[in-house]
Amino acid sequence: MRDYKWLHEFCLNRFGSVKALEAMLPKPRSDAELRALSDDRYLSLISLRIFRAGLKHSLVDAKWPAFEEVFFGFDPEKVVLMGAERLENLMQDARLIRHLGKLKSVPRNAQFILDVRREKGSFGALIADWPVSDVVGLWKYLAKHGSQLGGLSAPRFLRMVGKDTFIPTDDMVAALKAQGVIDKAPTSQKDLAAVQAAFNQWHAESGRPLCQLSVMLAHTVNH
Repeated sequence: MRDYKWLHEFCLNRFGSVKALEAMLPKPRSDAELRALSDDRYLSLISLRIFRAGLKHSLVDAKWPAFEEVFFGFDPEKVVLMGAERLENLMQDARLIRHLGKLKSVPRNAQFILDVRREKGSFGALIADWPVSDVVGLWKYLAKHGSQLGGLSAPRFLRMVGKDTFIPTDDMVAALKAQGVIDKAPTSQKDLAAVQAAFNQWHAESGRPLCQLSVMLAHTVNH
């Protein structure tokens, strides 16, 4: 596995300058910002990620004001009370994306958030306090306790809220293969641990957040 210096030099050559490189890199939110984000916003963003899966994001985003309306601003204490009949009725609302499984995930994730709130004080506390040196552990936690947060949904949700994370996109997986970190898409705990260890090393060498290293690595793949 090559060190961070190679990755930095490759990306500088690709983008032409430090300014151009820095301009295209994401910036994570601080722990304080993550902790301050309200539980209803976390539920809204979890739900947005779930409904975006497999669909054009602009289509889902255009409909999101209607989702905010029918789900009471994603207040988890109100959403958790929505029963099966109410959700069935939403299937008749043409303003929404009428996917019953995804609609059912909203009150389930509202319960998840309320469970975390009872334990941690807020959902934001869980997200902020989880160490990025084990962010794959947070993916696993979200997938286990949440609804429809498996696969890439957990890391993509975390990127949306601003939690520092890498995302094993096709390009990033190809780059990790080229670096000898893994030989296939990282789905096993062994492979995920290997990817986490590689990112932890690059982070220690560079001081850069994982999300920036992730994007830089993806850009080492030829197109």
